[in-house]
Amino acid sequence: MRLFSEELVAEACRECKVAQLSSASIGEVVLVAQYLERKTGIPFVRMDQGSPGLPPNRYGIEAEKRALDAGVGAKYPAADGVPELKEQASRFVKAFIDVDVSPRSCVPTTGSVAASFGSFAACCQRIPGKNKVLFIDPGFPIQKAQLRVLGIDWIAFDIYSYRGANRLRPKLEELLSGGDVAALIYSNPNNPAWICLEEEELQVIGELASRYDVVVMEDLAYFCMDYRKDLGHPWEAPFLPTVARYTDNYILLLSSSKIFSYAGQRMALACISDTLFEKHYPALAQRYHDAGVFGQTLVASILYMITSGCTASTQYGYAEMMRLSCEGTIDFISDTRDYERRAARVKGIFESHGFRIVYDRDVTQKVGDGFFFSLGYGKMSSAQLVSELIAYGVSCISLATTGSRQEGVRACVSLMSEELYPLLDERMAAFAADHPIN
Repeated sequence: MRLFSEELVAEACRECKVAQLSSASIGEVVLVAQYLERKTGIPFVRMDQGSPGLPPNRYGIEAEKRALDAGVGAKYPAADGVPELKEQASRFVKAFIDVDVSPRSCVPTTGSVAASFGSFAACCQRIPGKNKVLFIDPGFPIQKAQLRVLGIDWIAFDIYSYRGANRLRPKLEELLSGGDVAALIYSNPNNPAWICLEEEELQVIGELASRYDVVVMEDLAYFCMDYRKDLGHPWEAPFLPTVARYTDNYILLLSSSKIFSYAGQRMALACISDTLFEKHYPALAQRYHDAGVFGQTLVASILYMITSGCTASTQYGYAEMMRLSCEGTIDFISDTRDYERRAARVKGIFESHGFRIVYDRDVTQKVGDGFFFSLGYGKMSSAQLVSELIAYGVSCISLATTGSRQEGVRACVSLMSEELYPLLDERMAAFAADHPIN
């Protein structure tokens, strides 16, 4: 039985100024769920927003306190970041990815959102005629919203039917051969589907990025969180798979939000290949009246105009968490592994009531359990499923809003707690009873 009538859900959408749930943003879905909770007192199973559900790392907190006590709050931080963070970022990338990026090329940003915003601008302004971004979807909806703000065009394709080198290569060749793509972006593990690009696919992306002079923006928000592999041991193989082994045209986006549960402090890094950082572009020099060096333009002429640097104390906190991770004192994989356990339980509940995992495989193995996953049900469209789940007190976002061409929703387990599992089971039993699959 539905918990919320069609009329009540429509009222919630109207009051929250949400035109339609089928295309609602994450924030809009949250508003509707919160309205219904307040109106009725019935709690939601919130699976909409990818906000960390674990305590923040205590080492970062203590390091921030020490920095504030030392007086860093009284001075503006350097535009390119405090030296301690840049040094530790360089070590961190080497320790866990086995890639060499100099401290100079590790640039702190106020979250990966700022890093991608600035990087989109720099990449699409560096060469006249190369002015589009290619998305390997499904992906993070906010990044397309950033391009709307910037006035940058994009193209995209759903990787669902193009897994593996033999399928991916001709598709990328088709899209890159026109010569107008400046940057390519994806997340790995993937938000929303938790699929992971494998080594052969990353090699194809890297080789073609070099051939067509495309900058690959690799979003590593869920750093080493492919729990199927024994990742996360500093200075030891296996190292994180990355496109950086196959091209010098890359920017790695490293966020503190998920691996250290530090989302509230808005801290990330854009780790730029040294070759790209030092490359000179006349178009950048002409536009910004600077030297036209990619990295310096990104830092001083673009990122500084957005945020004027990053909070100094948080930089020291992030530096300390990276330092201790490299030393083995912090085991961020063990710290975050509860997401894997939550996902396994939640998937089990949904599958027991007739749901299916939409993006269910990588090239060589079943998709892993982690922060996100994708759900489909019978022949329901994405729009229908979002609206129906809301009526049963479960909030998700439509896969359509992520660039996916598949029917379904994205679910996040970060806000799951022990008392919600039986509630979810009960509600999905009612959902299945009301929606028999023929």
